[in-house]
Amino acid sequence: MYNFLMYICNSIPPMKNSQLYKGSLNTIIMKLLEENGKMYGYEITQKVKLITQGELNITEGALYPALHKLEADGLLDVEMEKVDNRIRKYYKLTKKGATETVNRLAELEDFIRNMQTIVKPNFEF
Repeated sequence: MYNFLMYICNSIPPMKNSQLYKGSLNTIIMKLLEENGKMYGYEITQKVKLITQGELNITEGALYPALHKLEADGLLDVEMEKVDNRIRKYYKLTKKGATETVNRLAELEDFIRNMQTIVKPNFEF
């Protein structure tokens, strides 16, 4: 996962408006869940921040709508666990979500490869 997110961050120049990252948010979430099994929201934000060395900060305002949409689409399941006398909501991929993660990662990798070709064309024939 570290290599994948760093690949994304290194492929896209830093921007004040992170619309490019926003379009990849669901795929990033799904990839993290694929690797970690289940995670809670704050854990997801901190893992992304750590992996990208602070280059990508996911806000709660972006994260939770994305998690709810993925859940509504049948790609995530939710588990509630009591941790330190409070309820924590964990997210994990469904079987459909695991399959969709593979598809979205392949699509994102193709997109990044195509964008690199456009941004840094190789004129050798």
